[in-house]
Amino acid sequence: MSFLRLVWSVPVVLLSLIVLLIVANEYAIARPSRRIKDIAYRDVNSPGFSAERHVLDVYAPKQKSTSGYPVVVFIHGGNWDSGSKNLYSFIGRRLAKQQVVAVIINYRLAPGVLVPVMADDCAHAILWATQHIAEYGGDPNRIFTMGHSAGGGLAALMATKDELFTKLGLSRNPVKGAILDDPAGLDMYDYLQKMQYPNDQQYLVSFGKDQAVWRSVSPMYYVGKDSPPMLIYIGGRSYPSIINSGSIFHKKLQILGVNHEYTVLPGKKHIPMVVQLFWKNNTIYRNLLTFVGARR
Repeated sequence: MSFLRLVWSVPVVLLSLIVLLIVANEYAIARPSRRIKDIAYRDVNSPGFSAERHVLDVYAPKQKSTSGYPVVVFIHGGNWDSGSKNLYSFIGRRLAKQQVVAVIINYRLAPGVLVPVMADDCAHAILWATQHIAEYGGDPNRIFTMGHSAGGGLAALMATKDELFTKLGLSRNPVKGAILDDPAGLDMYDYLQKMQYPNDQQYLVSFGKDQAVWRSVSPMYYVGKDSPPMLIYIGGRSYPSIINSGSIFHKKLQILGVNHEYTVLPGKKHIPMVVQLFWKNNTIYRNLLTFVGARR
């Protein structure tokens, strides 16, 4: 019996050690940063205000900067109908540890709203950053967008569709660049016309049936020669639609002469493309820090 108890205790001890190491690692990463949770980025008295979805978290380095840190606004994925900023604290912590102010946002989701409303929410969050991020040590003149999956498509739209900001009263688009991690929805106008993959009808819940709406939220039709620089990462084993649209987007950026880097990560599937951001020495972080001008 003593031998059996010893055998059964080994996995428990091993699991306990793994959990302990993860907690210790997170504590070490969290110490140099501070997290401010659930800040409302829209007026609480505005029509349609959601106390759950119109909020963001700021992760800022504890060490002060005289010039202000670069700012990365991260937009979560989730098929346009799910997801939460609360799942991505590891990204906020790792960016803040590496001298970047991270803003992780929520936005309204389908079926409650269509994607154009989600885009408006993201634009309001960025507007909030231009007005308030200096209070948290960020530089309002160095705001970048970042996102994975559906959030990657929205991050690209923020960088390319200036109208989203001019209608909010800004004279210019404040986004200085975008980091796109396996982005979905770069060209929903083309995608939804073809409907070539199983269960594509599901996206009509998020995008509706009006083709003009599909086009209005597709970054492919708003990128121009004056668009800001971008880092684009595609998983080599991601969904065919993401691989194809990413490649076409890359070629259009080349034709227009937009400064960008396009990287296919061999063997990576869609979900691991964001999970890899748990490790701060990941290639995306290394390139991102140079891209946004973070001091290391």
